[in-house]
Order: sequence, then C-alpha cells, then structure tokens
Amino acid sequence: MDKTQDTAAEISLSTQEFLEKPESQWKSMWDSLKKNKAAMVSLAFIIILVLIAVITAIFPQVLPHDPYEQNMTKTFLFPDGRYWFGTDQLGRDIFSRIMVGTRVSLSVGVIAVAVSMTLGVVFGSLAGYLGGKVDSFIMRIMDIMLSIPSILLAIAFMAALGQGIDKAVIAISLVSIPEYARIVRGEILSVKENDYVQAAKVIGDKDGRIIFRHILPNVLSSIIVRATLGISSAILDASALGFLGLGVQPPAAEWGDMLGRARNYIFQAPYTLIFPGLAISLTVLAFNLLGDGLRDALDPKSRQN
Repeated sequence: MDKTQDTAAEISLSTQEFLEKPESQWKSMWDSLKKNKAAMVSLAFIIILVLIAVITAIFPQVLPHDPYEQNMTKTFLFPDGRYWFGTDQLGRDIFSRIMVGTRVSLSVGVIAVAVSMTLGVVFGSLAGYLGGKVDSFIMRIMDIMLSIPSILLAIAFMAALGQGIDKAVIAISLVSIPEYARIVRGEILSVKENDYVQAAKVIGDKDGRIIFRHILPNVLSSIIVRATLGISSAILDASALGFLGLGVQPPAAEWGDMLGRARNYIFQAPYTLIFPGLAISLTVLAFNLLGDGLRDALDPKSRQN
C-alpha cells in the first residue's frame, strides 16, 4: 500500500512538473532560437510568405495584375517597372502568379504534413508501445514504403487517384507517413521503460493516456523538427508533381506548374523559369534552416552551449 502511495506521489509530482515546466522550456527554446540568425531570418521570410498567402486570398485586388488574365499581345515581356517579373507565354504577369502560387504551395505543405504527421504519430505510437506482432506488421509496411523513392510512390498514388491539387495532397501525405512513424516509434522505445511510464502503469492508467499524457510530450521536440523539415519536402514534392503536370490544373498558378510550362522557353525567356525556381528554392531553404534552428534550440545540450 505504501509503495502504491509512493508511486502515486511520484506520478503526481511528474505531472506537476510537466504542467509547470513547459513555459520555461519554451522560453529557453525561443531564447536559443533567437541566437540563430539564419533561423530567425528564415522565420521572418516564412512569416512574409504566410502574410502574402493570406492577403492575396482575402484581398486579390492588391495584386498588380490579374494572375489569370491572358493577353497574347504581351507575351514574353521582359521584367520592367510595370511587369516586375515579366510575362509568360500567355501574357500573364509572372509576379502576380507567383504571389498566388504562394498560397497553393504553403497550403499543400502544411496540410500534407498535418495529415502525414497525425497518421505517422498514431502508427508509430502503436508500434513502439505495443511492440510484438503489431510493431512488426506496421513497420514492415513502413519499410516497404520507404524502399520506394517518395516522388515515384507519389506519382503511383497520383496515377491511381487522378490529377488535381487535392489528389496531390493525399499522395504527398501518404508517402510521408513512414518518416514520422519511424521517428515516433524510435523515441517511444527509448522512453517507454522509464520509471514514470512504469509508475503510470502501476496506478492503472490506460494505454492511451500513458501514450498521449506521459510519452508523446517527451518526443514532441523530434516531431516538431521533423514537421518543419517535412513542409519543405512536401513543397518540393508538390512542385515536382506540378512540373510533371500532375498537380494543379490550368489556369491555377503553382510554382512547379509554372516551371514545367516555361521549360520550353529557357533560352527565349529564361526569367519565366528563374523567378518560380527562386520561389521554390528560397522557401525550401527557409524551412530547412528553421528546422535546423529548432533542432538545436530544442536540444538541451545545444542550449547549454
């Protein structure tokens, strides 16, 4: 009886510490992140992209030109004061289309990561915590998916689902699940034998509560870092599918689709590829640098240094 009371007291103390620590932990993380100039510049760039996506969605009149208006008398106009990034093969303003494409690319990245992360956390938690046949079954499926290059697997899913940006989101979400599942499984295997987990079992906590209340909060940092990096991967995959003509369909604007349709004019009008390519490259770089910064900020050893 005394042992059970001591165990309950330990759980109560760990719960109290968990409730009290997050504020100071997040503050320490933010202080560490602020010291990383590359991560902060990347964060500012991402915030600007989000603002562009939101503002152009709510107030499309802020765009200098209609991104969908075609004018064959203005094809391949060189960048100038009126058309900042020039015009494409249909006389459409490239700058306005890139601004609109920001919303599409960010939406695909965020939604795909949210779906794949949720499913990956569920499968990884079940595999790591339950172990045995459940672990073997889930992880063998994940291994099979990981054995196929993600873009090829996404194309296979697109072939089955059909073309369209919504299908692209589903395909990218599915191919990203194994990464989160493996990360969560590995983290859970390393913490599920800790004393506080065993104590939670002793006092009768259900498996679901143990996983979501005591285990997952301790692996949250790895999930956050992977999700940040996953957004850049999702944007790249979406751009690749758009480049192949499997993503958004005309006349919608998306960076990869813009690249794919401009590749035939690389010598005639190279700016039609340069600006969408820069948008993709800078966005992916920003998310990667922010992910690296978060990884260092969430690592206590790095914060101490």
